[in-house]
Amino acid sequence: DFKQEVLQADTLVIVDFYADWCGPCKMMAPIIDELAHEYKDSVKIGKMDVDANPQFPGQYGISSIPTVLFFKGSQVVDSITGFVPREKLVEKIKAHLA
Repeated sequence: DFKQEVLQADTLVIVDFYADWCGPCKMMAPIIDELAHEYKDSVKIGKMDVDANPQFPGQYGISSIPTVLFFKGSQVVDSITGFVPREKLVEKIKAHLA
């Protein structure tokens, strides 16, 4: 269960909210996959299809996709909306791990 996983995580959790029909989402997907592999020992990184899980975007105030939310201790501590280069995501991850 997504919510349980995020709420019980003792580490930084990053969730990419996307849809299959979204062009910028498709551009972000390989970056998110790379980062999930690269940071697998220190950060939980996952994806959430907004069409398959319509309850979550509203719950987190998401009105545009892709939106990447950063959770710490069940709280949203940061977000990025729209396509951003890999470096921008790495910068945010490092800042939250520091």
